[in-house]
Amino acid sequence: MEQYNLDITQGVYKSAKEARNSGRIPMIYYGKGVEPVNFSADYQDFRRLYLKAGKSAIITLKNEQDKEFAVLVHEIQYDPVTDNIIHVDLMTVDMNKAITTEIPLEFVGISSAVKEDGGILVTSKDKISIECLPKDLIPSIEVDISPLVDFSVSITVGDIKVPDTIKVLDAENINVITVSQPRVEEEPEVEAPAEGEEGEEGAEGAEGEAPAEGGESKEGGEAPAKGGEEKKEEASK
Repeated sequence: MEQYNLDITQGVYKSAKEARNSGRIPMIYYGKGVEPVNFSADYQDFRRLYLKAGKSAIITLKNEQDKEFAVLVHEIQYDPVTDNIIHVDLMTVDMNKAITTEIPLEFVGISSAVKEDGGILVTSKDKISIECLPKDLIPSIEVDISPLVDFSVSITVGDIKVPDTIKVLDAENINVITVSQPRVEEEPEVEAPAEGEEGEEGAEGAEGEAPAEGGESKEGGEAPAKGGEEKKEEASK
């Protein structure tokens, strides 16, 4: 099991705000039979360590007096605007007693149903609940997806291989990952015109093009009435 160590300070800062302003993360350490203790750790040191350890690995804290605390990360609070870590809850661990926690699943391998048939991986579960001694904790569990050869196959909790020192608490028949068929986009249907509609429209257009006798010309001017100019000349005489 990989060792994760973190230096902490106790009683140096008067408030959580003062610790954050100094580039540190306020923390609280608690657990069964343990009096809660407040301390802080360097922001970047904790961030880098948490990226490796996560919530499923034991972290050993060491204060200024070289006193050590074995803990698990229980909860992390983030700033809603900056997404920076603003507080961490750490749970005490008795190295001689089994603990219950969750371990993330890491999917490896290649599914022929995805590569060759264009299927889509559908993950139903990305972590499992386990029980083990703290010294037997591992950061993740690999799940080989190569058995997913077609759309009828799925991998369940019972198919996941774990070390003998770890007991899986989830039911074996719970689905973990499968492959669904690719979506096929249907082309919109184009309705064919009813019989005779096209001809009728053409006929209407032809009729509308010919101006009625004595009506408007194509340029929009009015057609003069027949003999209109002769009547004007007679009236002037």
